[in-house]
Amino acid sequence: LRPAVVAPVPLAAWPRPCGAARVCGATLATMDISPDYVNSLTSPTDSFLCPLSANVYKIDFIAFKIRALSETGETVLFDIRKDPDEEEPAIDDDLDDSVRSIKYHFGPMFLEYPTIGTSLEFTVGEHELRNFRMIERHYFRDILIKSYDFTMPFVMPHSNNTWEVIYTMPELDPDLKHAIVASPWETRSDSFYFVQDRLVMHNKADYNYAPQ
Repeated sequence: LRPAVVAPVPLAAWPRPCGAARVCGATLATMDISPDYVNSLTSPTDSFLCPLSANVYKIDFIAFKIRALSETGETVLFDIRKDPDEEEPAIDDDLDDSVRSIKYHFGPMFLEYPTIGTSLEFTVGEHELRNFRMIERHYFRDILIKSYDFTMPFVMPHSNNTWEVIYTMPELDPDLKHAIVASPWETRSDSFYFVQDRLVMHNKADYNYAPQ
């Protein structure tokens, strides 16, 4: 099994807390982006719902692992860790959106796994996190394939944490599965992160399930 082929994205530039936003060309500086709102979306957002500024929690993703789980063990599909010597870049809302986007080339076998596990390691600054919630929505074109919703009730300030998440993969219609494999990069996801129902991060991913 080959590991996923992933477009390089600096870990230091992973998503940061949010304030004003643009969706479908409309400025949302005064609009609250709630969990109910993102759960009502029927297609990927045209743009990010957060700027890169206002990092009041200083959340920093430092490692991420994806693995396929089975009764006999696990297979690591993707594993990345931030270089501890890498300097943290200055927050700049003018940075290109690509700094919080990533591309995964998993191949068709990924769609056959019934269960996927992820491990996200992150640090936080001087402020605690309450009800740190991730809503992740996966689409093929404008079809919602699956939506996931996970919450970490409390994160201590100045702490290093690992968030383990288990995904039960959807049973796909054979015709839909064939279309997904035959259409590289047309499967997408939006991941929204909330603290006490306030959106603080948003990142995007594109997926390729064609043979590698």
